[in-house]
Amino acid sequence: MEEKIHSVLDSSFSSLLLESMADGVFTLNEKGEIVSWNPAMARITGYTPAEAIGQKCTLLNFTRCFFETCPTSMEECGIYQYGRLDSRECFLRHKDGYDVPVIKSARLVKGKKGFIKGVVETVTDLTELEKARRKIEEANHRLGELYRFDRIIGKSHAMHQVFSAVEAAAASEATIFLQGESGTGKELVAGAIHYNSVRRERPFVIVSCSALTESLLESELFGHVRGAFTGAIRDRVGRFEEADSGTIFLDEIGELSPYIQVKLLRVLQEREIERVGESKKRSIDIRIIAATNKDLITLVKTGVFRDDLYYRLKVFPIVIPPLRLRKEDIPLLVSHFIRIQNQKTGKRIKGVSRSSMRILMDYIWPGNVRELENAIEHAFVLCTSEYIDVFDLPVEIRQLEYRSDAWQALSSITAHALPHEKLSPEILRDLLDECHWNKAEVGRRVGLSRTAIWKYMKKWDIPLKRPM
Repeated sequence: MEEKIHSVLDSSFSSLLLESMADGVFTLNEKGEIVSWNPAMARITGYTPAEAIGQKCTLLNFTRCFFETCPTSMEECGIYQYGRLDSRECFLRHKDGYDVPVIKSARLVKGKKGFIKGVVETVTDLTELEKARRKIEEANHRLGELYRFDRIIGKSHAMHQVFSAVEAAAASEATIFLQGESGTGKELVAGAIHYNSVRRERPFVIVSCSALTESLLESELFGHVRGAFTGAIRDRVGRFEEADSGTIFLDEIGELSPYIQVKLLRVLQEREIERVGESKKRSIDIRIIAATNKDLITLVKTGVFRDDLYYRLKVFPIVIPPLRLRKEDIPLLVSHFIRIQNQKTGKRIKGVSRSSMRILMDYIWPGNVRELENAIEHAFVLCTSEYIDVFDLPVEIRQLEYRSDAWQALSSITAHALPHEKLSPEILRDLLDECHWNKAEVGRRVGLSRTAIWKYMKKWDIPLKRPM
């Protein structure tokens, strides 16, 4: 009696276990007929237990099993020959006719005397994993698009030299050293080298060496093992290992501490790393692209940067010119950024006005291409016409460089109309006439706010609007 009770309890427990499993489980009898079908199988395949039980497993039309295709009869199935199937990735055919990516496993079940009782099969749904894979592939494709060679905009002689250097770098495996001011596009050049090289299908890992402290950067680059330091609760793969067989881009290399410089030198020499807290050496196959906006030669001479590391990094140097030295590229870049912003915002801006382009050409661009891109994005916020006008541009760009001609014109009116000079009623009236009574523009010309100009007008009883 007790044995029967235990048997019933075991049976109930087994049923609950199968019903609660996320993986699909079904069993076949010795004839190859489905005799059990858990709820997960119904969810994965679309077939209810009533529709599946009594059918052959060919109902699922697995694309792979022991062989490339499933046999037509149970007698031909490889389960009898091999006794088990471990984690075979394949597809099954859903009731509605589409393929479902799964991992299939199977076990042959025998009785005490060796006779075959049946087969147990498990099915793991890979639909979400497949979606994640596709997202990764799409992300990699977008990265490849982002770093396409033709995304580097320029027709100047200086940029033609950069293009030639990038092509040569992409065709080699040499360590690349990029030098250029902030905002010149060093990351874009590094990406173009990687995505046009033989490593294009492998990882492209970017690390900013100035963003982290020495200890955090060491863990970020080399990884660590559990217990290496307080808070290291699990092993962590570093960025060098993540970049294995691909490319690692080390930006702001001039910010590295002496300790990290020594460790990086060892990586360049040996192509091996050790995780923090571990003595095991791990071989890595990586291509290194380093970049800086500093004068590393000066840092080497002053002892801040190791000379042996500098010469290891500077195998193939590429200097990216600042925007002020390739101003003939500004119209091309402006058109490029306008196209991007039109796509983002849905606007249909055709270009910039002549006066706006003159300001853009006269400005010195300390932030280089990145600053120009931000300026166009700023202009899109304010622009309400087909062309970006002067007053759509950021105020600092309008104030700094595009003033020489304007002040020459004002000097013919009065010798006192210079920035930072105290205004007089006469000078202010002349400025208002020159600027078509635009108080904001008058303020920009004399270095005052629009409100300050308005207060002077009130003080000197000057009409707030142009007299008719």
